[in-house]
Amino acid sequence: MSTGRPTKAVIPVAGLGTRFLPATKATPKEMLPVVDKPAIQYVVEEAVQAGLTDVLMVTGRNKRPLEDHFDRNIELELSLEAKGDQERLDRIHASTDLANIHYVRQGDPLGLGHAVLVAEQHVGREAFAVLLGDDLIDERDPLLARMLEVQAQRGGSVVALMEVPQQQIHLYGCAAATATDDDDVVRVTGLVEKPPADEAPSNLAVIGRYVLSPTVFDVLHETPPGRAGEIQLTDALQTLATMPADDGGGVSGVVFRGRRYDTGDRAGYLKAVVRIASDRADLGPEFVEWLGQFVAELKQAANGSSSTGGRVNP
Repeated sequence: MSTGRPTKAVIPVAGLGTRFLPATKATPKEMLPVVDKPAIQYVVEEAVQAGLTDVLMVTGRNKRPLEDHFDRNIELELSLEAKGDQERLDRIHASTDLANIHYVRQGDPLGLGHAVLVAEQHVGREAFAVLLGDDLIDERDPLLARMLEVQAQRGGSVVALMEVPQQQIHLYGCAAATATDDDDVVRVTGLVEKPPADEAPSNLAVIGRYVLSPTVFDVLHETPPGRAGEIQLTDALQTLATMPADDGGGVSGVVFRGRRYDTGDRAGYLKAVVRIASDRADLGPEFVEWLGQFVAELKQAANGSSSTGGRVNP
């Protein structure tokens, strides 16, 4: 088993994106723009910033636009060069030159655990990261880099955790955990997938970042289908949490308190676009000014409507 620093990231992107239909009928949801970059580019950039330059995307049907986005477009480049548009040329080169990106098909959609298992041949016997595309982590809050640091110190696997309101814990995998000497690190003693709020062991939700020991592949091979008939990564992590460190077991959790944008549903996606646009130096000032005026107009219209019993004034 390799003990060096991980260099590989796995990004599962085989989902159908049904929450965004009809927009995702012919366009992968990972290619939906967040301001002026597709969501998937933010995820790859995060991996690269953490030092992971070998990226494997686990794809499915109709995902060819992902490959096209990270490939060269000679005709477009020549057109921009002829126009002298260096700024836009630099933008498309930024996506083309980001990382060494590979692709493998998942085939049957048998769950996140199965998607990770598909990456086994590419990853080999070394620790690696898994990044889910629905979670965008603000580049000012280097979560993945911290997780890699914790994995180097403690071994085993590392999951990203976030405190959520108890009534929302049923939407996530949930961790039972004990404290460590580091304020932002816990030892995970158990994991359960989407528990009812009154049965959840904590309010620590698992979010879409993992640094995994290669032992996870051995465990996934023996993990039966669980919730929804899928092979759940959470079930494999539960097993790893009970295994000795000498056998590649043990799970730590990094409790993330930074900025996370959930693009997994329509409302979260819209919030992510607004928040990221508001922080942009080139767009933010004008956009925030307009946004303030728009919200004020909405409140004024709502107050006017309520004061007239719901009737609209002529």
